[in-house]
Amino acid sequence: MYREWKPLRSGLMALATCFFVVWLAAPMVGRGMAQAPTVVAPGNSFSVGEQIDANLAAAQAPLLAQGMPSRPIVTYVAMLNGQNIVPSAAMTDARGVVGAALAGNRLVVRASFRELTSAPRDYATDPLDPPNPNITSAFHVHQGGPRENGPFQYALEVTLNDIGRGGSATGDYTLTPDQLQALQNGMLYVDLHTARYRGGELRGMLMPA
Repeated sequence: MYREWKPLRSGLMALATCFFVVWLAAPMVGRGMAQAPTVVAPGNSFSVGEQIDANLAAAQAPLLAQGMPSRPIVTYVAMLNGQNIVPSAAMTDARGVVGAALAGNRLVVRASFRELTSAPRDYATDPLDPPNPNITSAFHVHQGGPRENGPFQYALEVTLNDIGRGGSATGDYTLTPDQLQALQNGMLYVDLHTARYRGGELRGMLMPA
């Protein structure tokens, strides 16, 4: 009788151990997933890698649609976060990803962002002093290094999601020779200003992808 029961008992113990290991690991897996960095585009959730690929593909699409450009397409990426804000970091969980494609002197930009602390800054009701009519949104391209605030270059067109704390942005620009040189030298950055962080909540340098 003991010999008949022993294999059954061993099997039950192994099964119980397996369930315990799965139960013990489950909270760790959950925590790991919660900490994985993600960027949310309108209506969708992507990993950072997927969002970079999506934004780069979207940036290249208009160039490819017009036929193969006479010059190769060069791609750039900017990872946006509050730690990059100058002179003081923004205390925010917001994140953003920018993908850009350059053909000749034409730069196409596609961006996505999430979890802003407040709505984007409205320059119609909260303008610069003196106002700048070219600043038509809170999402900008600037010329400058990583630790300096450089002059405004272009505004992106922003589309917010239903919550108003995330969304996407687009831009299509003809760069001047000075701007083209700045881009190639790692001296163009993108930032996003909000009502809470008027000087910028997200920022990142455009770097070769």
